[in-house]
Amino acid sequence: MGTKTISLDDEAYERLRAHKREGESFSTVVKRLAGERSWREVAGIWEGEADELEAAIEEGRERSRERRDRIADDLTE
Repeated sequence: MGTKTISLDDEAYERLRAHKREGESFSTVVKRLAGERSWREVAGIWEGEADELEAAIEEGRERSRERRDRIADDLTE
């Protein structure tokens, strides 16, 4: 694997450095931060029916609501 040299202005460098964890190279930081996929990149991956996707999304939302409620209850006790 080769390497490339890039230029960053001071602000961009400081933002990137702020995300750097101990022992991480800048290449690792960039890969970690840029590794998140956008919805455009994952469009078409779902092979099921649209209603199945909607059900899966709603199930995830419900789990999130339940988790939020549990955390709220824990904090008020």
